[in-house]
Amino acid sequence: MRIFSRSFVTRLFAAVPFAASIGLATTLPNAAQAKESAAVSTEHSQATLITALDSTDGSAPLAVALRLRLQPGWHTYGQNPGDAGEPTAVTLTAQGALTGQTDHITWPTPRRIREASLMSYAYTGDVVLPLALSLAPSKNTLTDGSRNTVLNAHATWLVCATLCVPEEATLTLTLPYGPPTPSTQAPLFEAASQATPVPSPYHATIAPNGALHLSGPDLSPVAVKKAWFMPDQSGLIDQPAEQPLTVHNGSLTLKLKRLPEFGPQQLLSGTLVLQDAAGSQHALAQKAEPTSTNPPDETLEAEPETGLFKLVLFAFLGGLILNLMPCVFPILAMKALTVARLGKTERRIQTLSALCYTFGILITFLTLGGLLLGLRMAGNTAGWGFQFQSPLFVTLVTWLLFVMALNLLGVFEFLPVNTGSKNQTTPQHGHWHDILTGILAVVVATPCTAPFMGVAIAGALSGPPVIGLGIFAAMGLGLAAPYLVLTLAPGLAAHLPRPGVWMQYLRQFLAFPLLGTCVWLLWVAALEGGANVVLLLSTGLVLLAFAVWLYGVAQARLIQHGHSRGTAALHGLALLGLIAALALAPALHHLAGQPPTNTTQPATLPKGVEAFTQERFESLKAQGKPVFVDMTAAWCITCLVNERVALDTASIQQAFAQYGVTLLRGDWTNHAPAISAFLKAHHRDGVPLYIYNAGHGPDQILPQILTPGLVLKTITP
Repeated sequence: MRIFSRSFVTRLFAAVPFAASIGLATTLPNAAQAKESAAVSTEHSQATLITALDSTDGSAPLAVALRLRLQPGWHTYGQNPGDAGEPTAVTLTAQGALTGQTDHITWPTPRRIREASLMSYAYTGDVVLPLALSLAPSKNTLTDGSRNTVLNAHATWLVCATLCVPEEATLTLTLPYGPPTPSTQAPLFEAASQATPVPSPYHATIAPNGALHLSGPDLSPVAVKKAWFMPDQSGLIDQPAEQPLTVHNGSLTLKLKRLPEFGPQQLLSGTLVLQDAAGSQHALAQKAEPTSTNPPDETLEAEPETGLFKLVLFAFLGGLILNLMPCVFPILAMKALTVARLGKTERRIQTLSALCYTFGILITFLTLGGLLLGLRMAGNTAGWGFQFQSPLFVTLVTWLLFVMALNLLGVFEFLPVNTGSKNQTTPQHGHWHDILTGILAVVVATPCTAPFMGVAIAGALSGPPVIGLGIFAAMGLGLAAPYLVLTLAPGLAAHLPRPGVWMQYLRQFLAFPLLGTCVWLLWVAALEGGANVVLLLSTGLVLLAFAVWLYGVAQARLIQHGHSRGTAALHGLALLGLIAALALAPALHHLAGQPPTNTTQPATLPKGVEAFTQERFESLKAQGKPVFVDMTAAWCITCLVNERVALDTASIQQAFAQYGVTLLRGDWTNHAPAISAFLKAHHRDGVPLYIYNAGHGPDQILPQILTPGLVLKTITP
């Protein structure tokens, strides 16, 4: 039994020319249908039986079809449904003047629907599934004198949107005996025929490394810009995997990912779709013979050691640059205070502080990496920063940063910072402060994707788990590297400023970047969950402030008077305040599962900016118009800075208008499968992502940090 539950499918449908033949309900007149059976209707679809002829004498096979009119947003499946779904099945019999039977559907080319790590092949709109019915004269004499042929069909199909519903129908149609006369449904059959793959003229082989190789005189980089293969049978290749394309004059190679069930001598058959530079697509029924040799294509034989070294290097550089990203500034400011405190301490203490900070970073990176890898293996589309798509997580981080700000302001002393006399050479708080600082540095850094990080994260999530965790560890070492070098390098720490009373004022000042971060996160929570989330989050802030104030008062009384009933009562009230705040978490978790209706696009867009959809993006490219894609999120500070500085300025908007560039903006603040699929298609697992296409040629990926000059240089013809 395959998986039936599906979600967010309609946002993933790309504009495909086959829609002209599959979605015929919008193009054909709604005239009376002479040879169409009575309809069987459900909430999601309407099924009828149609024929290409008004009458027949059995001299040639009769074209009959199951016609499914699907409600918007619903789809049904093809011969190979892919990783989920069930194919439509029809049993057709003829009785009366002519008899016959068939259950063989001539399948039109389906659409590819990608969701998470699954791929399905399906139809939408007005679906026509033809069957060729061979007829023979009946051996029985009709007693009523009529010469009719009665067609009976039993059909079962699965319709899916956010959920899947199995449906069935028994359909009957009576056809008079006589010379073949085309019916008004004949254009439907013609359109279905045009959408059906034609026999391929190319010789093809499938290599042990999964390379599908075709040869033919009219294959060239000009004639073939894109290509993809849909197998007739599931379980042979990894259907959602990317299919890298290489085209030379006279040859074409698609790199498929073979599964263990695909035997070395097994024939591969399916539908190969070729798309030229103008966007015109041609579907071929392709068979590939097994071969024992791999094609001599350098793009298919990359050295894994070299690739892994580059990924680790990119991960380290990305983590290093992450120290300069706005997301991490509040935490790094706190770390600067710790560095100043350690200026004249013993070398051993400095080393332990750096190692504890690094440990906090590494353990958090490995935890996030393991969680991402697990979600990907389970079929989820989670990417870097995915946790900030949850109002509950945003709320918890806001509360934590708020409590830390109150600690820096001196409301209470949970992780105190030593600001005492010059004779104090050991930290008062131990090294849990360093570990927690490292954890927080990673948590608040996840909304940002630094340069090099996108490639590294994509490589980590696409490879074996052990290698993926190693890449995440390298990223953590990059983030911790500056503090490690500062504390471990001989002589550097000795030049740090001497601890003193001034650190008390610096400590209080550093609370305000944390409070500013809380304000930003409050805005993010409002976008994700609306007013109810803001109310619960703000209520939690008040309860936490009350709890830590009581705790601070209890600490002061404890120092002045020692243990007493009053001190114990204050501790108890503080604990009740903390429990009351945390008791709001279940309600926030419930709201996190019910995001606002519009979860894929920002509520408002600046003038001249359009909401991103895959259909609009492909349509602009097909028309040869330049298009700039901005994938952003409210919780991505880098994204917001780039928009303010390099995209939404008057000069850049004027340049977009001057050169006819359309700016499409997709908002990943909440979970959006269409945007997740777009990111994955461009080998990215987080935002920001900037894509420019001049209306021809491949997509160009821009750096994560934009400047007005870079944008102008990119879009200038």
